Amino acid sequence: MKITLKQLHYFRALAQTRNFGRAAEMVNVTQPALSMQIRELEGALGVQLVERLPRDLRLTREGRAVLERAERVLSEAMELEASAKHASLGAALNVGMIPTVAPYLLAGTLARLRAADITRDLRLREAQTADLLMALREGRLDAVVLADPSPAPDLHVLPLFRDHFLLAGSTARLESLGGNSETLRPVTLRPDHLLLLDEGHCLADQALEFCQLDRRQTRLDLGASSLATLCGLVAQGFGLTFLPEIALPAETAAAPDMHLRRFQPPEPSRGLALVRRETSEGGVWFDDLHRHLCDAGAELLGRAAQIAPRD
Repeated sequence: MKITLKQLHYFRALAQTRNFGRAAEMVNVTQPALSMQIRELEGALGVQLVERLPRDLRLTREGRAVLERAERVLSEAMELEASAKHASLGAALNVGMIPTVAPYLLAGTLARLRAADITRDLRLREAQTADLLMALREGRLDAVVLADPSPAPDLHVLPLFRDHFLLAGSTARLESLGGNSETLRPVTLRPDHLLLLDEGHCLADQALEFCQLDRRQTRLDLGASSLATLCGLVAQGFGLTFLPEIALPAETAAAPDMHLRRFQPPEPSRGLALVRRETSEGGVWFDDLHRHLCDAGAELLGRAAQIAPRD
């Protein structure tokens, strides 16, 4: 019969508590189960490990020697497990993000990743959805952050959080709309007032869908590839644009003349998600990355609520 780590773990608990009942509670098993494992360990070693007394127990001379070695074995096992875990976490992760997410979500996520494991190496690619999905499927990326990804049998999608959109523009532009958030809806906006990102950005496609518009109906095709560009323009009165909540802290600081209005509930929004290949190994790195992305997103959404509170 072979010695198991479970047996050594139970034996250490017994040595610490000097009581079968308390040892069983410590390792979350029944007392008979623990007693059986101790007997099997004694049988495998061919020695008596404990002296069973009416109201106490003590280790035999052989038991003390076994305990000393068991402590070393269990310590080495824990180090091996931690080493394997951190080797996985510390390996380079190739992650892609769409351009309307990366500038806002990445900084907070990186800070959390480094706090959890300073050796972690995360390599980011910022690109539009179609390019990211191609790189993911070809194995050049381990995971990607997308907005409302379409279901696919070869992809594993784990939701992150919902990111609501606000209307951004100059004070004069927003006041010209009249009313308040109880009357503001995307479909009531004039298409010739809207400034959108360049074709291919999913945020622009979502904005058009919210407004039930075709791109040819919008005012100006800027070829803009960043929200920062649009925010600078609308702050100066050149139309209106949709701004996701996670962008509020950064873009309101960069364009202080830009003002915001929330839409009538249900507010337009996008669902951000972390995506990997269905056939790729998930596990610790994927769950860990997902958790840190969610935490970073929650912090951004909390700050956005302070900048543009709901009525």
